[in-house]
Amino acid sequence: MTGSSRTVHLAVYDTFADWETGHTTAHLARNGYTVRTVGPSREPVTTMGGLRVQPDLSLDELRAQDSALLILTGADAWDTGDALAPFARAARSFLDAGVPVAAICGATAGLAREGLLDRRTHTSAVSFYLAATGYAGGSRYVDADAVTDTGAGGGGGLITAGPTEPVAFAREVFALLGVYGPEKLDAWYRLFHDSDASAYEVLQGE
Repeated sequence: MTGSSRTVHLAVYDTFADWETGHTTAHLARNGYTVRTVGPSREPVTTMGGLRVQPDLSLDELRAQDSALLILTGADAWDTGDALAPFARAARSFLDAGVPVAAICGATAGLAREGLLDRRTHTSAVSFYLAATGYAGGSRYVDADAVTDTGAGGGGGLITAGPTEPVAFAREVFALLGVYGPEKLDAWYRLFHDSDASAYEVLQGE
């Protein structure tokens, strides 16, 4: 992986699904990462939950070499036109530069349309959702909560997840970036996904 090791970029655009990356960004920030938001411009956007977000930078200012990861969330606009296609193209530039990308919900369809899932193992909401994009990667689809393709064949790693799996999505991000060791990562997931109170002691013990 190339690029800055402590800055993560979160794409923000109107109707982006604000709950899908809450676990990811909160725990990255608590572990020494800086999370910077990237919008179509620097004009405020409104999330699906009605929150207004002022982007830190515009998409044309984003550079893969300044980042450890690009995160793309779901949004209505992924399925209603090409307004967010520039973010999928940005994902291509990140992967080509060896910098990972994490996409959840509708953003996976955007990556499919861009051809980024044709040769990478991936998941989404359901297989036929991506099949409707006409992409060529159906044979690489995995029915799982979240999937990481490590980019072993060249390029950066790619994380994908469906809209109901924000905790599994966060787990894959933490694993890819090395935020937690294996034992603590397992405990974190058991605590936030399964409400396993015993996992809290492991988290406090490391």
